[in-house]
Formats: sequence, C-alpha cells, structure tokens
Amino acid sequence: MSATAGTDSAPGGDPGAPDAPGAPGAPEASQARDLTDLELPDLEAALAELGAPPFHARQIYRWVYRRGVTDFARMTDLPLPLRARLAAAFAVPTPSVLERARSTDGTVKFRLGLGDGHGVEAVFIPDTPARTFCVSTQVGCAMQCGFCLTGRMGLARNLTAGEIAGQVRAMAHDLALADRPFNVVLMGMGEPLHNYEPTMRALRMLAAECGLAVPPRRITLSTVGVLPGIARLATEPIMPNLAVSLHAATEELRERLVPLGRKYPLADLLAACRRFPVERRGRITFEYVLLDGVNDAPADARRLARLLRGIRSKVNVIPLNEAPGIPYRRPPDARIDAFGRALAAAGVRVSVRKSRGRDIRAACGQLILEGALPSAGQRMAARLR
Repeated sequence: MSATAGTDSAPGGDPGAPDAPGAPGAPEASQARDLTDLELPDLEAALAELGAPPFHARQIYRWVYRRGVTDFARMTDLPLPLRARLAAAFAVPTPSVLERARSTDGTVKFRLGLGDGHGVEAVFIPDTPARTFCVSTQVGCAMQCGFCLTGRMGLARNLTAGEIAGQVRAMAHDLALADRPFNVVLMGMGEPLHNYEPTMRALRMLAAECGLAVPPRRITLSTVGVLPGIARLATEPIMPNLAVSLHAATEELRERLVPLGRKYPLADLLAACRRFPVERRGRITFEYVLLDGVNDAPADARRLARLLRGIRSKVNVIPLNEAPGIPYRRPPDARIDAFGRALAAAGVRVSVRKSRGRDIRAACGQLILEGALPSAGQRMAARLR
C-alpha cells in the first residue's frame, strides 16, 4: 500500500485548530474516564459530579467533534478551574492515522490505530454524489462471508462507541471536512448489529447538534441479517437507513455464501424486512455481490425480483472486487449488464455500484489488516489447526 503516515501537528497559537491525534486508547491504570464514549446526557451527568453546569457539555462536544480539539487546556470558553478538573478526570482518545492511501479515483483509505495496539481500516469516498465516510464497527468480523476478506481475519474484538465515532472525527478533521455535510456508512470491518449497543450509541453521538450533527437520513447501516438486531433497530428513535447484504435468491446458495443464513433463514430475513418501518419515499437497500457463474444469471435476477415483491426496496448490484484469498471471480461486464437489465425488466429499482478504491484495496469486501493482533480465540484456533 502506498501511503503517508501520521498527521501534522496543529499550530499551537490557534485554539480552534484540530489537535493532531497521538497514540490513542484506553486510559492507563489511572482513574481517567473515556470522554469519547459518553453521549451528551452522560457527559452532562458527569459534569454535574464535578460541580459544573450541564451546558458545558455542549461546549465540550463542539470542541471535540466540530473543532477536533482534545486538549482541555485549549477549550478557551470553559472556566480555567473546570479545564483542570476535566484534565484530571477524563481522557479524550482519538484513533491515530497510521497510514493513508489515495486511489486514482480520489478514494482515501485510512489505517487507524487504537490504544491497545489493534487497528481498523476506514475509507473516505468523494463524490458519491456527496462525501461519504465508510467506518468499521469491529476489529475483524465473525460472519465469515465467503467473498469478503475481512471475514478471513476472524473477530478480534468489538469497537467502543467512542472508537466508532472516533473514525469519523479522525477522517473529517484530517480532510478538513468537519464543517461540510457528509454521509456515514457502517460498511467497513465488522457486522454492526453484532456490536449493537456501541454502534447505536455512536450514531447518537454523531447526530448531536452541538457536534458533527450527522442526521439519521445521512447514515446507512449494512447488515448480513442479524434478525434480533433488525427488530431492535426498528424501534430506535434515531434510525439509520437499512441495507441488507442478501447475495443470493435461494436458501441453499445463501447459506453457502453467508454462513449466518443457517441461523437466520432467508424467508425469516425477508419477513423481518417487510415488518421494518420505512419512511415515505424511503427504501431498504438489498446488496447483492455478483459472483461469476455463481449467482449472476438472468434467472437469478428474476428469482430475486420475486423474493422482493411487496418490499419497498432497491437492489445495489456489486460486482465482486477480486482479491487474493477470495475463491470467486468478477463476472464479465456483459453478464453484469444482463443481470441489471433482468432486474429492471422485472420492475426492481436497481443500481450497479461502481467500485471505488480498488487499486488500494479499499473497495467493498477488501478491508483487512495483515499483522493485526489476534484475539485469544484466534490464537487457540491457530494452535488447533
């Protein structure tokens, strides 16, 4: 990967300039509390314990999220005694930019370091038509989809809410986009609904008006179909757009491509989608990775159209992004076109995704960290091979 490492330090004389992220992570053995894991009401309650009025929580959110300042000493609209108490009580870890790779199409892949030595990859995609940040929710993934490199890592650990939202903070300030509208897609490493509470907390933190103010309509959560999570998501006050990774139109094939399908059958998944509350003019997106000779025939498209009948939906066809270690091939362009046309002829709203960042392995299904620290379970599995 061609990359440049790190970020430049912010000029010391400008209190509003973002702080350069240092080695992030859980506070050391001190009593420092992770401020980035607190929603606004939690921060207000924590300030009350310090004897400070709750309105200071909104000021702190503005400094951390909107301005990228994590040094309490530079939060100049806070009283000096409060700044000292905050510095003693809280840490403000931010994922550090370890590597940055830029594609010929403008896509930027970030390798971000976490405080315990683990890392994740996240991606900035320009002109989609809006700017989009693709973030991870886990270090690795336990879903083991056969066409996805991330699944081959296994699951090392879940990310905290602060680490999920911190990816957006780190990229937005690195690219000077914190004051511009952008989208967030939870389509990086990991299954968001397998890490439900931290993921939803991160979305509420990103939506805070005094912070980055990312509204739910600009956020899309992609899942392979964790049914209890979809049911819970349907009741959330802050509800992102839903994308479901389908990839097959028969139970047998989906179980082969997406092992979770053995636990949550295709029929049950589609029933959950029919129950999911979709706003007027809104649709559920069904993602369908196209594999040469596996699921890409016009008959597959017609079968898929019949399955989705009655669901307000659109299908995002994703021609496979090939990579070493994935035992499938990308279909020829003519076959991709024929599949899309067959869906459209059956009355399905369809788009064929243009792969972004393929030359830097930042496209869908290509995020993987070689040399990532293994979990205890991964180390045990390796010894049993």
